[in-house]
Amino acid sequence: MSESNNHAQVRSVNNLTRNTIALILAGGRGSRLMNMTDWRAKPAVPFGGKFRIIDFPLSNCVNSGIRKIGILTQYKADSLIRHIQQGWGFLRGEFGEYVDLMPAQQRVDEDSWYKGTADAIFQNIDILRTRRPEYILVLAGDHIYKMDYAAMLADHVEKNADLTIGCLEVSLQEATAFGVMDVDANRRVKAFVEKPEHPPVMPGRTDTALASMGIYIFNAGFLFEQLLKDADTKTSSHDFGKDIIPAVIHKYVVNAYPFLDLQSGQQSYWRDVGTIDAYWSANMELIGVNPELNLYDNTWPIWTHQQQTPPAKFVFDDDERRGLAVDSMVSGGCVISGAKVRHSLLFSNVRVNSYSMVQDSIILPEANIARNCRITKAIIEKNCQVPEGTIIGENREEDEKRFHVSAGGVVLVTPDMLGQKLHYVR
Repeated sequence: MSESNNHAQVRSVNNLTRNTIALILAGGRGSRLMNMTDWRAKPAVPFGGKFRIIDFPLSNCVNSGIRKIGILTQYKADSLIRHIQQGWGFLRGEFGEYVDLMPAQQRVDEDSWYKGTADAIFQNIDILRTRRPEYILVLAGDHIYKMDYAAMLADHVEKNADLTIGCLEVSLQEATAFGVMDVDANRRVKAFVEKPEHPPVMPGRTDTALASMGIYIFNAGFLFEQLLKDADTKTSSHDFGKDIIPAVIHKYVVNAYPFLDLQSGQQSYWRDVGTIDAYWSANMELIGVNPELNLYDNTWPIWTHQQQTPPAKFVFDDDERRGLAVDSMVSGGCVISGAKVRHSLLFSNVRVNSYSMVQDSIILPEANIARNCRITKAIIEKNCQVPEGTIIGENREEDEKRFHVSAGGVVLVTPDMLGQKLHYVR
């Protein structure tokens, strides 16, 4: 490709992203995360040592050149709103850039909580129309991945699609938990089935299906038309997967966009951290020597609110009282004081005191592990003050008396479970 053609292509993609509004659906509780979402929405749950889950779709937008972003909030959104205000105020309104919070606000009627994914956007249709986007990118706010939405947008335009659906290649066994697409050889969607017992396979494959990531690109006018139709359908649940997509497949151009690594052609990293076990596993993966999700990649940074903390500190060097961390990630503000940390992830401002051992665990911000504790395969929630001599993760029967223990044996500990009366955990 000549240099002039390359520049023209870049300008073309830039024009597409400038005319796109991204809408991040961030109103859900995520009840399978149990007590972690008692007082915060799932997108506000901390992840990876210093981030929140919502930082990943937000960073993907900014890195893709999409800088008009709306975040639709509902369930216990205080910590989410505070995080957005503190960490995402760097976009410039003078250049038409913004991250807007769009809570349920009785724009349609006095009972207008968001009733479904499609209804959440329908209730803001007047706002969106005044901004005159050409394309609307709809995203879930609760998944962990890196994705160039500009490439998906270019594919959407090149194929003259009305709707493009981001997809994962998954095994047939995994596909039973997703919305699955039946596609032809050109990626045109022929059918969309929610959580099928017998998922349709991809063309030319026998063991792989295309599952929806909950990522959609719509031509804006087309989306508004479909939302109005759906709002007038009394039997609708007002959900994209259950209602909007099945209704348009046979009348309009609906394409699948596989989320693949551009160099290897293999499935790119994507995680739904919707259960305690999945959340624990995804965080533990980051500790590996070469994790699939590279947080040290300067070409695609994950942006967040950066708390001002001093460097992590490791103190005491006696035989029985040595501050050390091995195969671990330790965030700023942490103090490992005569304690041992192995294969664990510590968020900001965690303190682990003398003679304690933390292993295979995730310790969220501001937690304090007192002396002579042993913590194994646990998630210690934000602000927990773990008493001296506490043993967690060695006796499931004893753990279940006080804490939540997942199917995979991960012990979730919150301040309430320790008898510490906090109003809520942000």
